[in-house]
Amino acid sequence: MSKSLALLFLAAVPYTAAAAPESFTVDPMHSSVNFAIDYGGLNIIYGKFTKFGAKFTMDRAAKTGSVDVTIETASVDSGDSDKGSRPRSRDDHLRTADFFNAAEFPRMTYKSSRVVFTGDNPSAIEGSLTLLGVTKPVALTIERFKCNPATATAKERCGTVAVGKFKRSEFGMTRGIPTINDEVALTISVQGILD
Repeated sequence: MSKSLALLFLAAVPYTAAAAPESFTVDPMHSSVNFAIDYGGLNIIYGKFTKFGAKFTMDRAAKTGSVDVTIETASVDSGDSDKGSRPRSRDDHLRTADFFNAAEFPRMTYKSSRVVFTGDNPSAIEGSLTLLGVTKPVALTIERFKCNPATATAKERCGTVAVGKFKRSEFGMTRGIPTINDEVALTISVQGILD
């Protein structure tokens, strides 16, 4: 009888280890933080942030997780960095107090409060965006989630694409409304490497 109990215990050990929360650090080379905003009803202006860091955790057995993203606001890139004959480029303007106020608020963050699972995979994130010193709830929908298992030469990688929308006026960014739309679409597309 004691031998049988010992075998059951040994069989349970790998399962317990696999069920523990796992932490992933985002690989910036294979990740991006993007935004899109309607301009005058004529077209969509797309942009990104080139400097950011992120981590996420998952407990696959418990179906819980967390997300933590920090973005350098001065790294905003809307595709217009050359001022030419103008006083400043659009990217220079976006860094001013009219928009991201990068000098006073060098970072914006997104922190989850809950990760929702559908089946075995995360499907939504409830959390808060902090921008210009203001924190507001912003929900993200996970459009894609997939993991590649570890190999002899590489750790496990998981990738996700999460999308959401927020009103910039709720954070005090009102410049240009309504010509420059109030609503901003946010897309976070990342690959994380198991720590």
